[in-house]
Amino acid sequence: MNEQTEPMPDPWDTTQWHDVQPGDTLSRIAQKYYGDPTLYTEIFEANKDVLKDPNRIQIGQRLRIP
Repeated sequence: MNEQTEPMPDPWDTTQWHDVQPGDTLSRIAQKYYGDPTLYTEIFEANKDVLKDPNRIQIGQRLRIP
């Protein structure tokens, strides 16, 4: 029997996740998590696999918060 199992989560992984809500911008998300809206680039860099433009995020997207 060839069953695939998901890997166990790394207990040391401190990645947080944010589900984009209406009115969110990367700057507002950065303000919420880091206390500094100019750090939005950190969030953008961590999510380049799903974001191509930091000004175009979609409601319901799940973003990694490093």
